[in-house]
Amino acid sequence: MARSDKVAAVAELVEQFREAGAVVLTEYRGLTVGQLKELRRGLGENANYAVVKNTLARLAAQEVGLDFLVEDLKGPTAIAFVTGDPVEVAKTLRDFAKANPMLVLKSGAMEGAALSAEGVKKLADLESREVLLAKAAGVLKAKISQAAYAFTALPSKAVRTIDALREKQGEAA
Repeated sequence: MARSDKVAAVAELVEQFREAGAVVLTEYRGLTVGQLKELRRGLGENANYAVVKNTLARLAAQEVGLDFLVEDLKGPTAIAFVTGDPVEVAKTLRDFAKANPMLVLKSGAMEGAALSAEGVKKLADLESREVLLAKAAGVLKAKISQAAYAFTALPSKAVRTIDALREKQGEAA
C-alpha cells in the first residue's frame, strides 16, 4: 500500500470514528466469508462492520482521542462503527457470538468512553431505545393522569357535598 493510500485510509477511518456514536472491536479469526456476510446483514443499517489494518486503525483511534482502543487492535480485528442504536448492535454481536463462538468481543467505545467486552455485553442486556422511550412516556402519562385526578377531586367533592345539603334541605322542608 503506497503512503498516499495509507493516509487516505487513515483519514477515512478517522471520519468513521467521528461519525459513529459507538464502536465495537471484535476478533473474527476462524469465521468464514459467509458468516461475516451474515453478520453484516444482521447489523443492517445500524452499523458498518469493517475489517481494517490494525496499524491504520491505531493511528485513526489515536487521532480521534480513543487511545484506549490501541491495545486491542492486535490480531485479526474488525470494527463495528455504530451509527444507529448501540443497544441493537450490541445485541446482534452478542447473539452472533453465542451462535458462532469464533467471534470474540474485544472492547469498544461509546461517546468517547471505554467499554470492555463485559460492558458491551451489559449494553446488549439493555432494552432498546424505543422500549425505554415508551416506558418513559407511560410513566409521564400516569403522572399526568394522577395530577388531573387530584385537581378535579376537590371541586367534585364540593359539588357532591352541595348536592347532599340540597337533598337534606329538601327532605326537611
